[in-house]
Amino acid sequence: MAKASSIPVWRQIGATPAPTAPQESLETLIVGGGPVGLTLALDLARRGRQVTVLNKLDFIAAGSKAICFAKRTLDIWDRMGVGETMVDKGVVWNVGKVFWGEGDEPVYQFDMLPVKDQKMPGFINIQQYHVEERLYETLKTMPNVDIRWGHEVTAVEQDGETVRVAVSAEGTSYVIETGWLLACDGCRSPIRDMLGLDFEGRVFEDNFLIADIKLKEERPAERWFWFDPPFNPGQSALLHKQPDDVWRLDFQLGWNIDREACIRPENVEPFVRGLLGPDAEFREEWYSVYTFQCRRMARFVHDRVVFVGDSAHLVSPFGARGCNGGIADVDNLVWKLDLVLDGGAPASLIETYNHEAVVTADENILNSTRSTDFMTPKTRVSRAFRDAVLELAADHAFARPFVNSGRLSTAVSYPDSPLSTPDEEGAHWSGIAPGSPALDAPVDGNWLLERLGDRFTLLAQGWEGEVPEGVALIDAATIDSTGLIAQRYDLQSGSAYLIRPDQYVAARWRRPDAAAVAAALARAKGQN
Repeated sequence: MAKASSIPVWRQIGATPAPTAPQESLETLIVGGGPVGLTLALDLARRGRQVTVLNKLDFIAAGSKAICFAKRTLDIWDRMGVGETMVDKGVVWNVGKVFWGEGDEPVYQFDMLPVKDQKMPGFINIQQYHVEERLYETLKTMPNVDIRWGHEVTAVEQDGETVRVAVSAEGTSYVIETGWLLACDGCRSPIRDMLGLDFEGRVFEDNFLIADIKLKEERPAERWFWFDPPFNPGQSALLHKQPDDVWRLDFQLGWNIDREACIRPENVEPFVRGLLGPDAEFREEWYSVYTFQCRRMARFVHDRVVFVGDSAHLVSPFGARGCNGGIADVDNLVWKLDLVLDGGAPASLIETYNHEAVVTADENILNSTRSTDFMTPKTRVSRAFRDAVLELAADHAFARPFVNSGRLSTAVSYPDSPLSTPDEEGAHWSGIAPGSPALDAPVDGNWLLERLGDRFTLLAQGWEGEVPEGVALIDAATIDSTGLIAQRYDLQSGSAYLIRPDQYVAARWRRPDAAAVAAALARAKGQN
C-alpha cells in the first residue's frame, strides 16, 4: 500500500480539475466520499437527480475501518443494484460465539438470521475500501454523477433557502450555491465545526487495539468473542474473518496506555500469537488503537444542511452500528428529499428524517453503551454481575440474552413516527407494525423486497378496490406460493399494507378502502 501523508492508500484516483467558473448552482451537494456519501449519491442518481460529491482526499483510503455490514444494509444496497457484488466479495456469516476464560467451548452462540428464506444473509464482512470501490465503480457509469476528488470545503454559510459552500481544489477556489447540503464528512465533520455545532454524549475510558493481519488459515466464518481470555487476562478480544485472507483481531487494552507503543509490531505480536497460537504465520496489514465514543448531535437537520452518518452520530465499533447506522440514514433521507425536490411533498418532510434518524441513533447509542459497560466493567459489582451472567449462560438459556459482547446491528423501528397511520381500533395483528421495516420472503421467481422496490406499494391479500395514483399494487394471493408472505405479515383475506419507498410499513388494515389508503399515503408524505 502506498501512503499519502499519514493515510494509507487503497486506490489512487487523482485530483479532479476545479471548474472553470468561479461559482455554480446545484440542486443538492454531497460532501464526503465514504460509504455513506457514495451510497447517498447512488440512491439520488438512480432517481434521476444530478449528483455532485466533494471528497477531500483524491484516493480511496485503506486502513482499519468498517468491516461488518448487516442484513438491513445489504437489503438497501440490493435495492440500489449493488447488494450482490458486496455479498460476492464479502465473507458471509450468521453465527456468533462467545467464550469466557480458558474454556474451549462457547458459553453462548447466536444466529443473526433467525428468520430464514430471505435473499440477503444476516451479515457479511468486507473491508470498507472494497465497499467504496464498488460504489465508485457503479457511480462512474452514471452520466448524472460528478465526483470531485481532492476538493475540500473551506467555508459554509446559509440564509434559510440557499447554502453557500466555499471549495478549495488544486490551489484554486470556487463557490457552490446549493438548495441542500448533505454533510457526510465523518466524525470530525468540518461542516459541523463551521456551523458552530457539536456532539453530545460519552467517551468511555478504555482503549482497544485493532490488528488487521494477513493469515492463510482455515477457520469458520463466524464472529468469535472472548471475555477474560488467557492471552489477554481481565480484558476482551474479538476475531473476524475478512476477504483476501485478512483477519480482524481486536484486543481490549485499558485506559492509561502508550498508544504509540501499543501498535509497534513487537508489542502486537504477543497478542496475535496468544489468540492464534505460537506457530501462526501472519504479517501486518494495519495496526491501530481506538477509544469508544457514543455521541450525537442534538439535531441532524439545520435549515438546508442535513447531517448523515458519522457526522451526525458516533458509536463504539462493537455491534457494527456505525456505518450500518449511516446507511440507514441514507435510506431514510433520500426518498423524502426526492419527493421534496419533485414538489410532491413539503420541505417540512425533511424534519421527519431528523425524527426517525435520531430514533435510530439513540437506539444504536443505547445498545452500544450497554455493550461497552458489559464488556468493560469499571466496578467490582459490575464485574461480578458480568461474570455471573457468563457462568449462568453456559447452562441456562434465560441468562444468554444478558450476555452482551456487542448487540449487533439490526433495523430500527419508529413506533411514534409522524408518518405512520395507527392501526384500526380493535384490529388484532401478529404481523409487522407501522414504523417497522418490511420482512423479505420468497415469491415466485424472486424475492418480496425486490418486488417492493423503492416506491409506495400496497401489499394486499385479494385487493379489489382502486389504488391511489403513485402507488403500486402487489397482490400476495398471486405470488405467495409458499404462504410465507401471508404468515410473516399476518395477511388475512382482504388485509393490506402500505409500504414506504424505504420499505418501512406506513399503515396496515384489515378492511381498507381507497380513501383510507389515500389518507395514509398523504400522511406518509408529510402532507397532513
